[in-house]
Amino acid sequence: MKQFSNRYMLFYSLALAAIVAIVLTIVATSLKPLQDKNRDAETMQMILKTIGIEASRDNAAELYAKYITEETNEKGLPYYSFKARGEESYRHGGYIIPLSGTGLWGPIWGYLAIDIDAGSSVVGAVFDHQGETPGLGGEIATDKFANRFIGKSMDVRPIVLKKNASNEYPYNKYEVDAISGGTMTSNGVSAMLEKAFNDYSDIVE
Repeated sequence: MKQFSNRYMLFYSLALAAIVAIVLTIVATSLKPLQDKNRDAETMQMILKTIGIEASRDNAAELYAKYITEETNEKGLPYYSFKARGEESYRHGGYIIPLSGTGLWGPIWGYLAIDIDAGSSVVGAVFDHQGETPGLGGEIATDKFANRFIGKSMDVRPIVLKKNASNEYPYNKYEVDAISGGTMTSNGVSAMLEKAFNDYSDIVE
């Protein structure tokens, strides 16, 4: 059996690693436009969902262009406005503010739609996460959790998650039941809502 020197094995390994790296780079580069397109479509779907419009990846861009306008506030931060109710079945005009924060295991984010014709009341919400625990913190990605925010307000203070949220006015306007067993995730959601309130106070008040 032919014996190979250590130098040969080293150069062979380096060459093989270089070839693999080049192939992976080419594949990643070729897939990036598709990945970016899918990511953009997913973002559009989330934003549209806050105003009651269920979109697919195929029609998200069309519906987004029809109902959503991208804007920036006086701090230069991005937000979205949506059109007032017309013949189509969607909610009153207002703003959609982006949310971003940190949960127990990683990033959490979402969008909150606020109706300017109804005392800065929330008309829709959507949340997602990167790695929260299924059945606990991961509950923020469910419609059941998002629906807790409908009817709440961001007019004079941020919404906060609390265990056994108050049902008494005016506290019930600003409190949402926290996630059972998901204290750290609930705290993360409260923190990102407070940050959003501070960042977008010029448009939500």
